[in-house]
Amino acid sequence: MVTTSDFKRGLRILIDGDPYTILDTMIQTPSARGASSLAKIKARNMRTGQVFDKTFRTGERFDEPDLERRTIQYLYDDAEHRVFLDMESFDQVHVTPQELGDDGRFLYENMEVRALFFEGRVLELELPAALEYEVVEVEPGSRGDTAHGGVTKLAVLGNGLRVQVPLFVEAGERIRVSTKDGKFVERVR
Repeated sequence: MVTTSDFKRGLRILIDGDPYTILDTMIQTPSARGASSLAKIKARNMRTGQVFDKTFRTGERFDEPDLERRTIQYLYDDAEHRVFLDMESFDQVHVTPQELGDDGRFLYENMEVRALFFEGRVLELELPAALEYEVVEVEPGSRGDTAHGGVTKLAVLGNGLRVQVPLFVEAGERIRVSTKDGKFVERVR
């Protein structure tokens, strides 16, 4: 059990049976005598991804969600789901692209990732800060005004992801891409 005094960014709590991650917290002390302090939070529903503001009286208690981390391997996409193999139980796990959100675009065949489970369902993937991919195809780049930097061309990666890369990147090379924003980080040598 956690109380409002334990609130901090990143803490996960149960509200009405759903797991939430606290994004921001603030304690507000009213000026009226006898009024109790309030804990205001901005939280994200881990199932739906919706963000909301909520206010609680200080001292309220909350349960922590029973989350489980397991390694899963991305296998393939079928008509409606992305199919993973649970590396502990060897069961297939079906997840919709909507449930994965933006994290799904970084997956490639046979990739192993840590997943956060709640009540048997995948809530989110724990991706590393950057991943390596092979560049399959690049648009021809035009060498124009390079004095200001930032001249890029479009590259298609092995998993179908499209990324803007510098002019020096060619097909067949390996690059590192940030999973935070999906941008080119560096060429892998």
